[in-house]
Amino acid sequence: MRLRTVLATVTAGLAAATCLSAAGSANAVATGTAVANTAAAHACSPSVSLDGFSDALDKTTFGGYFVGNLSALAVDQDGSLAALADRSYLFDLDAQTLAPKKVVGLADENGAVLDSEGLVVDRDGTRLITSETEPSIRRYSVDGKILDRLPVPPSLLVSPAGRATTNQTFEGLTLLNGGRTLLASMEYAISGDTAGIVRFQTWQRTKGDHFEPSAQYAYRTDDPTLGVPEVQALPDGRLLVLERGFTSGVGNAVRLFLADPRHATDTSGIENLTGQAGVRLVRKTLLTDIASCPSLGATAKQPQPNPVLDNIEGMVVTGRAKGAYKVLLVSDDNQNAVQTTRFYRLSVRVR
Repeated sequence: MRLRTVLATVTAGLAAATCLSAAGSANAVATGTAVANTAAAHACSPSVSLDGFSDALDKTTFGGYFVGNLSALAVDQDGSLAALADRSYLFDLDAQTLAPKKVVGLADENGAVLDSEGLVVDRDGTRLITSETEPSIRRYSVDGKILDRLPVPPSLLVSPAGRATTNQTFEGLTLLNGGRTLLASMEYAISGDTAGIVRFQTWQRTKGDHFEPSAQYAYRTDDPTLGVPEVQALPDGRLLVLERGFTSGVGNAVRLFLADPRHATDTSGIENLTGQAGVRLVRKTLLTDIASCPSLGATAKQPQPNPVLDNIEGMVVTGRAKGAYKVLLVSDDNQNAVQTTRFYRLSVRVR
C-alpha cells in the first residue's frame, strides 16, 4: 500500500494549467486555488506539512518476524530503508511501498538479544546500532555480524556502573559533519542532572572507521516528562529532534524541533547539569506539534489528542524537494493491540 499523498491532486492541477488558454485564465486561477487549499489542508504548522501516512505494515509478519516494534529508520546505500526493531532485528524495506524485502536478526557478543533503538548506516554500508539497556553502540555487517563496539563514557552507563536508568539511554543516533562525527541522544536525564536536561554524546571518527568519545552537549526538553526518542542531522550541522511522552487516558505528545548544537557548551567534564550559569544548552526552535497535523482520516485504537498520533519513535531525512526536507517518521507499536505501526511522510522547511 502506498502512502496517501496529494501527488495525484497536484499532478492533475499542473496538467490542467498547461492546457489552459488565455480565455481560460479564470479556470487556471480556480485550479491554483484548489491546489493551494489542498496544501493548506495538509499543514501542521508554517514549517511542516503531513504529506501522508500508512498503516500497511501494522500487525504483519515477514520471514517469521513480527513487523513492528520499530524504533529507528535509515536510508541504505541502494536507496531502500533500513528499519530497526527494538526486539533485536533489522528489516530492509522498499522505500516507496514499505514492503519488507529482507530481515536480519541481531545479538550481542554472547548471543543475547538487544534493546536496539538507534540506527545509522555508515558510508561503507555497515550498521551502527545502539542498545539502551547497557547502553552500547556496536557496528554490524549487513548480515548481522559484530565488527566493532564503541567506548561509552562511564557516567552514561546504566546504574550501578554509571548514572543512567535502564531504557532511558541511547535512543537517537546520527552522523554529522559529513560523517566525521557520530551523535547519540540520551532519552532522559541521568542521575544528578536536572530532570528534562538530556545529554547528547558525540564520537569522532578515527583511522579504520573507529570512533572515539568527544564533546557532549546538554539539551532541555519542553517538559521533564518528555524524552528524546530520535535525532537526525541536517547538512549544516543542525539537528531535527523529536520529543515524545505519553499520558494514560490522554495519549501521546510528539513535537519536532530544529536544534543547533554548534555553539553549545561541551558538558563532558561537568558532573551535574543543574541549569548553572555558563552552560550554553543546545538551542532549539519548535517546528511543529504533531497533534496539530491534519488527521487525514487516521484512526486511533486508544485515546489520543489527534487520531493520527501514536508512539512515534523513528525518524530519517530521505531527501529534499522544493525547498523542503522530506522526513519519514515511524511509530513503535510495542506489539500492543492498542498501538499502531504507522509511517508518516512530512515536508519540513527550515531557515
